[in-house]
Amino acid sequence: MTIRKTLLTLVAKKRAKLLSTGSMMALCLGASVALAPLTLHAQTFESTQRQMLDNVVAVVNDGVIMRSELNDRIAQVEQQAAAQGGNLPPRSQLAEQVLERMVMEEIQLQMASQASLSVDDTELNRQLRTIAESNGMTLDEFADAVEADGMSLANVREDIRREMLMRQVQQRRVSQRVAVSERDVERFLSQQGTQQGQAFIEETRARHVLVELTPTRNENQARARAEQALQRLQQGDDFAAVARQFSDDHGSAMNGGELGWVRPGQTVPAFEEAMGSLATNQISQPVRSQFGYHVIEVLERRRQDVTEESRREQVRQAIFQRRANEELQVWQNEIREQAFVDIRL
Repeated sequence: MTIRKTLLTLVAKKRAKLLSTGSMMALCLGASVALAPLTLHAQTFESTQRQMLDNVVAVVNDGVIMRSELNDRIAQVEQQAAAQGGNLPPRSQLAEQVLERMVMEEIQLQMASQASLSVDDTELNRQLRTIAESNGMTLDEFADAVEADGMSLANVREDIRREMLMRQVQQRRVSQRVAVSERDVERFLSQQGTQQGQAFIEETRARHVLVELTPTRNENQARARAEQALQRLQQGDDFAAVARQFSDDHGSAMNGGELGWVRPGQTVPAFEEAMGSLATNQISQPVRSQFGYHVIEVLERRRQDVTEESRREQVRQAIFQRRANEELQVWQNEIREQAFVDIRL
C-alpha cells in the first residue's frame, strides 16, 4: 500500500481544484454559459459523480484509506474464496475485518516510510523465488497457481512487498525490546536434561493455519473458523490452499502454512506442546495460544548433530524468537492504541 497524502492536504487540493475550475468557467463563459454544449455538462456531471462515489473509510494518523481501496481488497478476498470454494462472513462483517487489517498495515507502513525503509525489486524477486521453490514450483508455475486462486501476480507482488516492509519495521522495533542472557541459555539447557557433550537437537518440520481474534471476531467465531479450516483438511483439501484462505499468519500462509524446521523453544509453549504430541502427518484439533487458534500438521522430524558452541547459539536464537513472537503481539496492540484512527464505514 502506497503511503498516502494527509487527509487535509488531499481535501484541500481537491477543493482548490474545484474552486479554480468553477471560477475560471464563470469568468470565461459569463452570460454565455447557457450556450455551452450539453456534452460538456454531461462530462462534468459524470466526473463529479465518479469523485463522489469514492470516499474516506478510515483516517489513520496522517493517512487515509479510501473506499475504492477497501473494495479492491474485499474483491481480492472474495475472488480467492470463490476460487477455493470457501465461505465468507456477511459483507458488513467482512468489510470491518478487512478494514481493521488495512489499518494495522497502514500504521506499520507509515512507520516504514518515516524510517526510510524500502524493498527493491531484487529483494522482492528473491522472496518470490523462495516462496515458489518452497511450494515445489518455478516462478511461472507459481504465477499460474496465483491466478488459479483468483488473484493477480501484480497484486501478490505488492502484498509481499508490503509484508517485507512491515517485517523490517517489526524486526527493528521488537528486537530492541527483547534480550537473552547467558543465564537464560543455561537455564534452557538444564531444563532439557542433556548430558555434557551431547550435540543433538530434535527439529520438527510443521505447518499451520492461524485464526486470530480481532475486534470483529470473538473467541467463539475464531474457534469456529479454525474448525471450518480443519474440516476442509479432513475432507482432503490441500493444506496450502486452506492456509492461504484461512490463515491470518500471512508470512507463512504465502508458503502454504509452512514454518520450516522448528527447534525447541522457538514457538510459544501451547503451540510447542501441541506440536510435540502429534505423530508425523497428523493434524491437530484447534489449539489455543495467545495469538489465536492454530491447526497444526507435523510433516517430519529429524535429529541435528551440532557442536556445543553452535548449539548454544541456536538455543539463544530459539529463546529470542519465542520472546520476539510474544512481544510482537504486545507491540502491535500498543501502536494500534497510540495511533489516531477514525473509522468511517
